[in-house]
Amino acid sequence: MDSRLSRTTLRVRGYHLDGYGHVNNARYLEFLEEGRWAYFDERPRLAAFLGRGDLAFVAVNLNIDYRRAAVAGDDLAVVTRLAEIGSRRARIHQEIHRVADDALVARADITFVLLEVASGRAVTIEGEIREAMAALVLA
Repeated sequence: MDSRLSRTTLRVRGYHLDGYGHVNNARYLEFLEEGRWAYFDERPRLAAFLGRGDLAFVAVNLNIDYRRAAVAGDDLAVVTRLAEIGSRRARIHQEIHRVADDALVARADITFVLLEVASGRAVTIEGEIREAMAALVLA
């Protein structure tokens, strides 16, 4: 697997399900978030910028495409990659696959900004943090 990708696996549990026995749509947001946390955990250079406490990545848009239902007992893989960097925003692309047959369950694009915590404003993605991010882009 390309080192610019992150792959996180999880098992669907009963509390993830809706009344129809499928994973509740809101739970997919949690699965995707788990994948993003793992992505940054696996990239210490990038995580170090965020660990200082003065900067944060903040989601400003999420588009999700549900392709098929996942059910209790399914093992799912959340694959995460940094897809694009602009001057003030970037985009992460994620896919959730059922491990047993690699079927695409959902895919999502998350647009985020680099927030200066003290001011609460988005700032330009530049300098060392941009360099760290640019090395990870997989279009």
